[in-house]
Amino acid sequence: MDNLFLVLSLFLPRLTLIIYFFFFHIPPNNVPFIGDILLGVFLPRVLVVIYIADNLGTGSPWFWIHIVAAVVVYLFSANKGNKRWRKNR
Repeated sequence: MDNLFLVLSLFLPRLTLIIYFFFFHIPPNNVPFIGDILLGVFLPRVLVVIYIADNLGTGSPWFWIHIVAAVVVYLFSANKGNKRWRKNR
């Protein structure tokens, strides 16, 4: 697995998946093609974590860095959405 893919997908997972898809460098995985498309559109961080688990294993530091980043992003984005919703009410 490419280090550039790991670093870019940490900050811009959807864009990284699109770029690597068009250049045919998606990491080997066990996800069906329709799963790649759906997860890439709706949950790109989950797809990247699946790629890392398939190729590097769950003991890899990259796996845990991406898990922590996903949790932080989802927690803070939910909090930001709740603040907007309350402000508009």
